[in-house]
Amino acid sequence: MIILLSGSPGELRFTLMKGNDIQDIALWRPGMPDGWGDQYLVRVLSWAPAFDGAFVQLENRQDGFLVTKTILQEGQLVKAQIVRCAQKNKGPRLKLLTATPDKSAEHIGILQAGPLPLEDLLAQAPQASVGYEDASLAAQLPTKYQSLLKRLTHEHFSFLETEWATFLETTINVGPLIAHIVPTPALTAIDLDAPCMPDFAANVEALQALVHQIRLRNLSGTILIDPAGIRTRKRAALVPFLERSLQQERDPLCPRISGLTPSGLIEITRPAKRPPLSEAFSSPHGRGLTILRQILREELPGTTLHAPASIIQALDSDPQALTSFNRVRGKKLQLSIRPPHSSLSWSLT
Repeated sequence: MIILLSGSPGELRFTLMKGNDIQDIALWRPGMPDGWGDQYLVRVLSWAPAFDGAFVQLENRQDGFLVTKTILQEGQLVKAQIVRCAQKNKGPRLKLLTATPDKSAEHIGILQAGPLPLEDLLAQAPQASVGYEDASLAAQLPTKYQSLLKRLTHEHFSFLETEWATFLETTINVGPLIAHIVPTPALTAIDLDAPCMPDFAANVEALQALVHQIRLRNLSGTILIDPAGIRTRKRAALVPFLERSLQQERDPLCPRISGLTPSGLIEITRPAKRPPLSEAFSSPHGRGLTILRQILREELPGTTLHAPASIIQALDSDPQALTSFNRVRGKKLQLSIRPPHSSLSWSLT
């Protein structure tokens, strides 16, 4: 196995390859990491016994929920770790490390950064090297990973841009069927469909490709699957085949089948850890980095980016990405907030 390193200003993409197949992927934004595994000194805002935990404040007025049965007092400082990043319109979830931190600590804030997303892939392939083409991207990796680097030719990376783009598409082919993937704040709905009347065998054949897409897209929480062309009373027969597909996939997050809903939807539960890929790219920061990527790829003229306030503020909060962009492009980019009534999402002048 080998991990291919690609990316653009503000963003490093890691693609774990097994032969010619993509086994898994990971995304790291050095200037604004997702925060999974970070350890914090947090302040208790309110104790919520009905939810077995407490609402806490991390830093920069970011709130989270600390899961614990330990009774905490309002205003108390405790040490905690993020176990689920902010996602789906919910703040981060934390676990309690100690309720009696160093008494000299007086201010909330981060104590220790969590592991890079690259570690998620190295846990699956401990002996893998990290292949790179762009030396400027490789230089951004911390020193501990430099010994893993291996220079490769362009042909190893030429397909990555297209493949990563497909991971964001909401309608994809899964074997003989078509999957329509609809993420919502509460759950992810997947509707299987086909251009002609599908049979039971077609659904079975589609399952392996579907569970692989769930892994690559990092879909999590409750996932509901609506099989194609199978009557409700016969859908339970698909569960053993789905179970086998999940076992063969060897997803490190170990999703499990919860059963069938009364309407015949197959329910899967996959633990939430890092944000889903779609959310990472649809966020203001993700949209801003996509704009920078497009400007470089299409060599667009202009020195001032006009975009909605949320995108400009997100880019302004990631000076590392802007510095990298300016270095690659050879001229400084100015940021300008576009009026709310504008019909254009962004422009460059």
